[in-house]
Amino acid sequence: MFKNKKEHFIFILMICTTMVFIMSCYNIDLIEGFSLNTFKHAVLGFLPGFLFALFGDIFIVGRIVKVLAPKFLKENDSMAKVGMVMSFLTGCGMVLWMSLFGVVTNLGFGPHFLEAYAMGVVKNFVVAIPLNLLIVSPLIRAIFFKMFPPVSNDEVEAKVS
Repeated sequence: MFKNKKEHFIFILMICTTMVFIMSCYNIDLIEGFSLNTFKHAVLGFLPGFLFALFGDIFIVGRIVKVLAPKFLKENDSMAKVGMVMSFLTGCGMVLWMSLFGVVTNLGFGPHFLEAYAMGVVKNFVVAIPLNLLIVSPLIRAIFFKMFPPVSNDEVEAKVS
């Protein structure tokens, strides 16, 4: 899917930016209710959440997904299936990772930490996974492939010849 590490990093930035902002708005709405302040608070708190998400995606969740994904895939699976499996596994890992961030930043490691974390995981999972699989990933893939068209098999064969 990606021709090099730079393209892969750009794709991660695009997905991460979109998911962090939308999920931040969702979580702010859960805590405060929807208002125009939702977007203001999401923008103000974006950078720490984005950096935590980016770190987790690249160094923790992404590495775990690379180990787990082959267990769900066969060598001849379509790129669509590979993309869905990778998106689903990454989404699950990122829900766990970012729910931790949300609970720690809002409550800390107090007596209700585990209860709040479990509730955060459930509430985030039911929104983040469909959002990622049905809206964000397809949209970002479409934009990404406009920016970086994939190399066709004919182009690969022509370069090798």
